[in-house]
Amino acid sequence: MLTSPAMQSPLTALKKLLPLLLAALCVLAPVRAVAKTPRADLVTNIESCEAVLQEFQRDPRYAIPAGVLARAKGLIITNQFKAGLIFGVKAGYGVIMVKQASGRWSLPVLINAGETSIGFQIGANALETIYVITDDQTPRLLFKGRFRLGVDAKAVIGPKAAEAHNPDYKVIDAPLLAYTKSTGVFAGATIKAGFVTRDDESNHTLYNTNYSAPELLYSDWVKPTAEVQPLMNLVQKLAP
Repeated sequence: MLTSPAMQSPLTALKKLLPLLLAALCVLAPVRAVAKTPRADLVTNIESCEAVLQEFQRDPRYAIPAGVLARAKGLIITNQFKAGLIFGVKAGYGVIMVKQASGRWSLPVLINAGETSIGFQIGANALETIYVITDDQTPRLLFKGRFRLGVDAKAVIGPKAAEAHNPDYKVIDAPLLAYTKSTGVFAGATIKAGFVTRDDESNHTLYNTNYSAPELLYSDWVKPTAEVQPLMNLVQKLAP
């Protein structure tokens, strides 16, 4: 069973952070042939995204209000690691899911999450983000390969569950509502542009199919594997 950060042992936290550090080092390393990611690692990434969503919803400081989830047409969950001096690179992975016309949520489709920043930077941090997509057009921007968050579609910080009790509370009207939680230390002025990209190769491996993001998100041609069903059940419960 996945646990919240407060309950995690140092070893568990290290296991969660190590794949992100390796991803960042791969981005900084010289370009060379990269072996296909083992399926077991892709399953771990899916489970990590499930843990991120669970942890957000357990904590009112980060939890997404029910009113926001009721409007969700899609979700992007990312887990990233950021490090650098002078030039910082944020690398990581994530999933995107959409609510289909039937009202059921799609398979979780693996994506790459990255960000390049310029400026003097010290330290490193882990960054977990959930984007609630409130329209039908925004998820399809990923089909072109790279989707620039906040550029291709306006993104704003979403209201937290704790704010839902405020008499002045209202759901913000924007295509992307962002919920972010970071750990570690990071300092420095930066110029940055976040993005997510399709990871068709990983999805082919995870689902043992030649179908890519559009078919996986908007059709029922590929059946869920046992490993992705818990995340699908969680999202269906939170945003029916």
